[in-house]
Amino acid sequence: MKHHSGLVLPNSGHNRDAEASKLGMWLFLFTEFLLFGGLFIVYMVYRMLNPEAFLAASFQLNVTMGSINTIVLLISSMTIAMSITAIQLGNSKKSIQLLMITVAASLVFMVIKYFEWSAKIHHGLFPGMAVFNQLPKGESLFFYLYFFMTGLHALHILIGATFIGVVIHRTKSGRLNAGNYSLTENAGLYWHLVDIIWIYLFPLFYLIH
Repeated sequence: MKHHSGLVLPNSGHNRDAEASKLGMWLFLFTEFLLFGGLFIVYMVYRMLNPEAFLAASFQLNVTMGSINTIVLLISSMTIAMSITAIQLGNSKKSIQLLMITVAASLVFMVIKYFEWSAKIHHGLFPGMAVFNQLPKGESLFFYLYFFMTGLHALHILIGATFIGVVIHRTKSGRLNAGNYSLTENAGLYWHLVDIIWIYLFPLFYLIH
């Protein structure tokens, strides 16, 4: 854009800065790592203080459901990575298809998590319920951490799916393409974070026995 004096202002208008955008995403992801890192430390401390109780409580979790959700997220991580490659190559249609598969995988994850949580709530293991209040302290700590940490992760899944939905919409409208795909990359970075967090949550809660 030109100033009234005829000078060109280099940073005016709608210039895109893909590197700054990616740096901003990395900084955001770093804060997320700090958040979950702190929770993992809390988990490990309580687990060391209550090893037998945590072991007993872990048998209440459904390893099959947890394993399926792990596979689902790994597949979704692959599809979103492929979608980035597709848009880099100028194949927006393929990129959209792969992003839609990623969103579908997130829905599968949430449906499985819904049934898993429902089973625990049905048995009174949700914090504040009568059965939960009668559990030994160590076991109640396990389920409190389980619901809080997996619930926080599920919230990140929903946010990530919404983020990907925005990317799909902008790709369909032509605003994201082979020359401008930084938002697609950022969505991929966020989704990989979601997957990595689950890779830690799964063995900590489901496989400690």
